[in-house]
Amino acid sequence: MTHTPESVRALLQSEDYGDRLRAVNQLRELDPETAFEMVQSAAVDSNARVRYAAVSQIATLGQNEPAQVASMLRTLLKTDPDPDVQAAAADTIGALRLTEAYEDLETLYHQTSEWLVQFSIVAALGELGDPRAFDLLQTALDAGNELISTAAIGALGELQDDRALPLLLAHTESADWQVRHRLVHALSHFSQPEARAALQALTQDGSPIVAEAATHHLNA
Repeated sequence: MTHTPESVRALLQSEDYGDRLRAVNQLRELDPETAFEMVQSAAVDSNARVRYAAVSQIATLGQNEPAQVASMLRTLLKTDPDPDVQAAAADTIGALRLTEAYEDLETLYHQTSEWLVQFSIVAALGELGDPRAFDLLQTALDAGNELISTAAIGALGELQDDRALPLLLAHTESADWQVRHRLVHALSHFSQPEARAALQALTQDGSPIVAEAATHHLNA
């Protein structure tokens, strides 16, 4: 079935949130300019699932309107009552590398008690590559939540700040192979001898997945 702007718009105006959710999914079939216009209204829908679906599409639909998208996402970070929507906004900010939203991400990280939101913010900071993120990522590394700490390891690698290297090397003997695996990818961003030595040691890791990743990065 072919969906038209008119049919999608009619679904977006339905009182049934299921219809509106289907409409958001159908936006992928419209031209980007029309879809972006419609996704903006869906991003402030009364239903959190509709808002989440809309925000998750903005990374694709809003690439040509960075200022407008940044304003929208910063507002959602501050005001949306649903943590899943806030997390999606953080993900999209990272995907579009909207560095103007850095302070909003930092503020929300310290204000929220939702681990999923904090996790998404940490991951977004790695994608942003903003040097201001170093202190927050150092804090996240010691957050006491393994998922957030592991995300911080990856983000510190993407940040490529030399100050991160000793923080990362402290995790080479982590008992969790997933932490060591993430560490391998983080260390691959550094060319210092100590980073290369750590990768070399990790080629002998007890986890084949970790060892293979370390070998791949050393030979890349």
